[in-house]
Formats: sequence, structure tokens, C-alpha cells
Amino acid sequence: MLTNVDRVQLVVANRSEAADGWVKLLGAEHARDDKVACLGALRSVYQVGSSEVEFLEADGTGAVADSLKARGRPHLFAAGVATPDLGALFAHIERTGASLTKEGNHGYVTFSEAGQNDLRFVVSERVERDPVGLIDRLYEATILEDPFQPLIDQITKLFGLNADHYSRITSDHFKYDGYLTLFHPDELDRFEIITPTSPETTMGRFHGRQGRAFYMSFAETPHILKIEERAKEAGAGLTIDRPEGRPETEMADQMWLHPPALGGMMLGLSRPSRAWHWSGRPDRVIQL
Repeated sequence: MLTNVDRVQLVVANRSEAADGWVKLLGAEHARDDKVACLGALRSVYQVGSSEVEFLEADGTGAVADSLKARGRPHLFAAGVATPDLGALFAHIERTGASLTKEGNHGYVTFSEAGQNDLRFVVSERVERDPVGLIDRLYEATILEDPFQPLIDQITKLFGLNADHYSRITSDHFKYDGYLTLFHPDELDRFEIITPTSPETTMGRFHGRQGRAFYMSFAETPHILKIEERAKEAGAGLTIDRPEGRPETEMADQMWLHPPALGGMMLGLSRPSRAWHWSGRPDRVIQL
């Protein structure tokens, strides 16, 4: 029922300040300002690639104010997914018993479970947008959970996904284990649902503080070298994965922009096709 990851929502203290890094580093463009009453939020929407990034600022009381107070800092609040038939997806979600609030052209889903943090999603009708800026699109939202399998089963049911398309993912380097819930076997779009396997990594420490939560998002870009140059010029925090022996004048395989650079969310960036290396189809990777 899902076709793609089409947006992320960040809870922030100041929308324009939070968007600044997206504009300067990634070429995001302002699309519109409005409100989301059901979240108690003032919203600024920016397009980057063919995806959208929503910056939510508290407008009185509500979910956004509560989330910012609980976390104490700007953060990734929700992930957005798209479908060609929004009405059918609404009906399916309602049958699962999940909380769904419809407002404007979107549905706001709250996945709640006793003793766990809520997970929030935005569902929208698929819209084709001409890409802007330096990325092609977002394709992944990462959720940390221990153990991962029960949540995978619940997300599969919530969105009517096909588990036959999923790909196991483990990392001895970054210390995690879990699955990529690929929406379609020929596309990268998915949730990454993983369990940190060490409390000593950045991811492990985050999970120790926050428990079940969205951790980051990933995007694909042919301009990873230009983004690296912009980040270094701006003094932005970044981590680069460039294979040994590849000169710095050539693009890295992937890199990560740290949360302070992008208003509170970590963003991974992979060069075109590279993400298939860890997504079950390494034969699809275009070698440099």
C-alpha cells in the first residue's frame, strides 16, 4: 500500500533557524507555511529533492509542545509515507485500531503501546515533484527498538506491507541488528527497524536515553561531494565513509550530517545505487 518515504517532521524551537542548514547545505527551498491543529503546531514546509521536510513549532499546547518538553531538544518527530490510494490506506489503518486523525491532505497516525514511546507517522497521497537542491529524495526512516521483531510485525500490519520484500541488516562496525522493511523489492524506500547491540556507540547511547524512537533518515544523492564541501566550509559536523585509496576529490560512498547541522535530525547520504549494497541486492551497486 505504500510507495515511498516522502517526508520527515522535525519538532523545533524556531522553524527558520532549524531550516537554515537544509537550505545552505542541501539547497532546500521553502514551499509554504501553515498550521497543523491536531498537533498544536505552526508548520514550515521545505522541499529538498522530491521530498518534503516539515519543521513544527509549538502553537500552544499539544503533541509538539509535549514532545519538545519531553526530549528537551529539537528532534525527528515523525516519518511520512505516501500511497497511490489514500482512502484505502486510511480504511486499512482504521481496521488495525491505530489512532488516525485526518487533517487537510494528510493522515496523522499515532502508534501507541503500553510502556513504550509513541511512534508518529504522516500518510499522504503520492505526489510527483520535480527535485530541487542537492539530493534526489529521502528513502529511509530509522527506528530503534529492542527487540526489533515485535515492532516489525506491528508496522507490517499497520501499513499492509509484504514481509517477503524485507532485507536483514546487521553491522559489526556500527553495532546493530534488524531489518529493512522495503515497500517494493525494486525500490529503496523503507523503514529501518533495528536494535543497537552495544551501549557504547552513538546509536546505543541514544537508545539508552530515548528508548523506542526515530533515530535518523537517509537520502540518495549524486552530489555527495558537493555537500561534503559545503559542510566543511560551514563547519558542520559530519562523518564520511570514503573507501581507502579513493582520493578526497572523488565522492564518498556515504556520509552523515550530524543533528546540529540540520535542526536536530541526523541525515545519512548515500551515492546513487550504493544503498543496495546493504539492502539485499549488492549486484545493483554501480561501481566507481
